[in-house]
Amino acid sequence: SRLGILIVRHLKRLERVILGYLEVSDGPKEEARLAILETLQCTIEHAWPRMPCRLPVLLKALLRLLWDVHTERGPTPEPIRAALLHRATQCLILLDHCSQGHVKVLLQGVQSSCEEKQVRECLRKVQEST
Repeated sequence: SRLGILIVRHLKRLERVILGYLEVSDGPKEEARLAILETLQCTIEHAWPRMPCRLPVLLKALLRLLWDVHTERGPTPEPIRAALLHRATQCLILLDHCSQGHVKVLLQGVQSSCEEKQVRECLRKVQEST
C-alpha cells in the first residue's frame, strides 16, 4: 500500500512470488495464501493500469486456486476455504474492472462448462459485478 503506483517497478518479481504462493497449500490455516491474495488485491488496486497485460497469467492462477480449494479435501476448515474463495473472487472482480470487462468475456465458457457449485458461484459473482 505504501508504494502505491510505484509497485509497478517490482511487478515482474512480485508476480512470480504471488504465483508461487497461490500454487501451494500451506496447511489448515492457509495463512500464506490468504495473505498473498490480500497482496494481490492491493497490487491490482494500485497498479491497475498495468494489470491487463498480466491478465492471462493471473486469471489462470486464480482459476486454478478456485479449483484447488474446492477439490482439496484436507484438514482446512470450511470458513478458511470460504475466505480463500471470497478473496480469489474479489481479485477476479478487480481484474475484470481494470481490464474493462475482459475477464467476464473469458469466463463465459468456463462458467457454462463448470459443474462444481462453489466454483460456479464464484464465477457468477464475477459475471454479476458492475
